[in-house]
Amino acid sequence: MRAMVLQKVVSPLVMIESADPEPAAGHIRLRISACGVCRTDLHVVDGELPNPKLPLVPGHEIVGYVDKLGPGVTAFTEGDRVGVPWLARTCGICRYCLEGQENLCDQPQFTGYTIDGGYASYTIADARFVFRLTTNATDPEAAPFLCAGLIGWRSLRMAGTGNRLGMYGFGAAAHLIAQIAKAQGREVYAFVRPGDSAAKAFALLHGATWAGSSEESPPQPLDAVIIYAPVGALVPIALRAVRKGGRVVCAGIHMSDIPTFPYRLLWEERQILSVANLTRQDGLDFFAALSTLKISSEVTTYPLNLANLALDDLREGRLQGAAVLIPSQSVSSNLSENRPVTP
Repeated sequence: MRAMVLQKVVSPLVMIESADPEPAAGHIRLRISACGVCRTDLHVVDGELPNPKLPLVPGHEIVGYVDKLGPGVTAFTEGDRVGVPWLARTCGICRYCLEGQENLCDQPQFTGYTIDGGYASYTIADARFVFRLTTNATDPEAAPFLCAGLIGWRSLRMAGTGNRLGMYGFGAAAHLIAQIAKAQGREVYAFVRPGDSAAKAFALLHGATWAGSSEESPPQPLDAVIIYAPVGALVPIALRAVRKGGRVVCAGIHMSDIPTFPYRLLWEERQILSVANLTRQDGLDFFAALSTLKISSEVTTYPLNLANLALDDLREGRLQGAAVLIPSQSVSSNLSENRPVTP
């Protein structure tokens, strides 16, 4: 198989070829058709998340087709279209697993971080943590659902049921969740980088009622805010934007330091919450919701061997929506600066 491998943090990925992996008991092998490029991948590659498995195949927004079953697998058959998310495995015996909070498991495994992920032509996954994909979305369009969608869904639930919802950072997750919030009858207020008129237009196109700079105040107090941008300085800004009793949900796995702020911003029962990983129930609920909602994902596709370019484009804010790698595509090395394709 072909794979883009992180051999050392804060260094480019390297293309390798190796034998196709074999599934152990309870596992399946997938032929990967699409893998999203998530900001969490950046945090891994850039050394902002500690102790990744090295060498490592990143990627945890995997869409593929079951290619081979390991012993004991009966839930899937060869040819099934499935999705592999960030949460790869849990211990099943710690207090969090036993109390229905497997996202907080004491001994978890994570796809594309502690085990190899989807920047490859094949991968191995624990069949218990794989989702059957019945959505009408194409494979590239479905890839962002496996993290941007799932973590976005969890963050939306944690934000509560308030009508006026703010979102800071309007990228892969926000452009999906804004559409869901709009379908639920909510108003979405999008905050983007100062001066980024294209991002404002993108937000308005994908469900936002209002779009403005992160330095602006919303036209009215918000019931809740979700922060998708990994910028700690946005926390006190978001607290100023929510009403009394409002919530600020930090949806990323990594964030820069939160600056000090006066207690009065938190007073009047405002709350700051964080989102940690996901549960399998989140996935079941999310994909059930997609079956009744018309949600579109905006993707830009890259051949597998341009994974470093996709990461750079995400890092530098050159994307609208999500980046997706297509393992079946490749370009010669002297075309490494070719620009990607938005379907």
